Amino acid sequence: HLTPVVARAPLVCVPWHAGKQRFKMASFEEKDLLATADTTPSAIETAADEPNQDRFAALGLAPELLAAVRDLGFTEPTAVQQRAIPLALEPHAEGFNDLMVSSQTGSGKTAAFLLPVLHTLLQGRVEAANREREEFDAAVAAAIAKGEVPPKRPKRKDPTNTRNFKAATPGALVLCPTRELAQQVAHDAIDLVRHCRGLRIASVVGGMPYQLQIAKLQ
Repeated sequence: HLTPVVARAPLVCVPWHAGKQRFKMASFEEKDLLATADTTPSAIETAADEPNQDRFAALGLAPELLAAVRDLGFTEPTAVQQRAIPLALEPHAEGFNDLMVSSQTGSGKTAAFLLPVLHTLLQGRVEAANREREEFDAAVAAAIAKGEVPPKRPKRKDPTNTRNFKAATPGALVLCPTRELAQQVAHDAIDLVRHCRGLRIASVVGGMPYQLQIAKLQ
């Protein structure tokens, strides 16, 4: 699980990583200094040591997200982003870190949790594609070793054929205390996935017809 909890802001859950988690809590303010060297992930150290580079790139985010960040005109993360993103992306033997983050309004908390969540989803797709490629290569090698005809790659299914329809699978859930904040977070997320193929954002809020919202989820 990757579960950043942001005070007065959304609760974010990525439920696809099983296992126990470590839990970390910190209060990040814009006036705070960067974490000290003994507690700072290497990505933060690199960003702090090289002020002229794109510090978002130093955080290790996916290229699609970096392109979106550049489109939005941001090149340097805020204090909460620079400290929280590497911790959220830092894997360990039991999964990912659970974070509870508190920071002032307007300090960039939304991107601080959206960027690592989206990065995790993108990495999951890359890893799944790599596993599929490795399994196919292993099957081809095994067939050749046995003197058999190697299998062919499966043809891409026509997405316009209704028989190939597959409902979308939620990869992350963001819980917001108000409708307005939910819409704001969804808008920010849409901006960040503009270069991400296969990732879509949908919001579900109370007080509005559910048919259209359910259709967006599908």
